[in-house]
Amino acid sequence: MRRKIRRKKRGPVVSKKVTVDGIKFASGLEAYMYRALKKAKIKAHYEKRSFELQPSFEFNNSSYERQSNGKGDMVDRGNKKVLAIKYTPDFEGINFIIECKGRANESFPIRWKLFKKFVADNLPNVKLYKPQRQSECDEVIKLIKNG
Repeated sequence: MRRKIRRKKRGPVVSKKVTVDGIKFASGLEAYMYRALKKAKIKAHYEKRSFELQPSFEFNNSSYERQSNGKGDMVDRGNKKVLAIKYTPDFEGINFIIECKGRANESFPIRWKLFKKFVADNLPNVKLYKPQRQSECDEVIKLIKNG
């Protein structure tokens, strides 16, 4: 007789918070990147500033949506201010920005595209790097050092 294997539902990936030199990093990959930058003597600030990709606006129409409290009731969630879309990259240097992203959540790809557009329009001399594993962090160091 075969036994059924029960698997837990998997939600979003939760990264492990890591503290290095008194800085709290959101993931081990960010901490690895920080150590690699420090070892290579490359100056970069961690989460130095946020960029506004889409300003907030007043939504003066009705918008019937399901409540987020789990009840499922359709309510009017319109006629109010919609918050801005902001983006805070992990590391920012003089002419580069690094975003360490192991496993992206569902909103990241659109936010990343908006950020790339922002950089293209406002920061033409800045290079973007998006390492997804430690070996790619090492490659980023080489690319920055080689200009």
